[in-house]
Amino acid sequence: MNPIPVITIDGPTASGKGTLAQQVAEKLGFHLLDSGALYRLVALQAHRLGISADKVSYLTTLAERLQVKFDATGVWLDGENGAENVSDLLRAEEIGNLASALAVHAPVRTALVALQQGFRRAPGLVADGRDMGTVIFPDASLKVFLTASTEKRAERRYKQLIDKGFSANLAALLQDLQARDARDTQRTSAPLKPASDALLLDNSELSIDASVEQVLHWYQARCH
Repeated sequence: MNPIPVITIDGPTASGKGTLAQQVAEKLGFHLLDSGALYRLVALQAHRLGISADKVSYLTTLAERLQVKFDATGVWLDGENGAENVSDLLRAEEIGNLASALAVHAPVRTALVALQQGFRRAPGLVADGRDMGTVIFPDASLKVFLTASTEKRAERRYKQLIDKGFSANLAALLQDLQARDARDTQRTSAPLKPASDALLLDNSELSIDASVEQVLHWYQARCH
């Protein structure tokens, strides 16, 4: 058993996993893994190269060669011209939709497993995504499955995009979320679902501070 603790936070698109994971990691002084960003990075590179979501071998190669780091300033992609902060680019809806489409391919997911597990470093890790508790870190100290109503998630994504200067349509976002949920839960490779030992947290009506406090309470209870 790996002695380095891991807290996994899984859940559907726009449930608030990233914000929750970031704040829990800050409170505990743990490292952070935004696994969804890895798929979006592959999608971003594929988009730039004109590679479609059905070109599995090309996508797998991109995933295998991915070099990324996370820090307080954002997500950094290493390329031919040095490190590039691509945080805002990853939030574009076309990149999110492409990421969801390419994530159904088992070879792409397999190519990213070792990279994700490599983020497990002392003193601990908070990892958010779709299969952190079920596939990547099955021995995690605490597994949280975060969810919220589709309508609430669409509203959050709409506000997030508008705040970042992107154009957005609430009805279209709701439709996209429903399609992405279906794709994520029905894929054959690592479908989105709670781990059998995950604790469910519905934050439809919870503030981020209340959600953070709940996760910290659960973690402290597990540690004693």
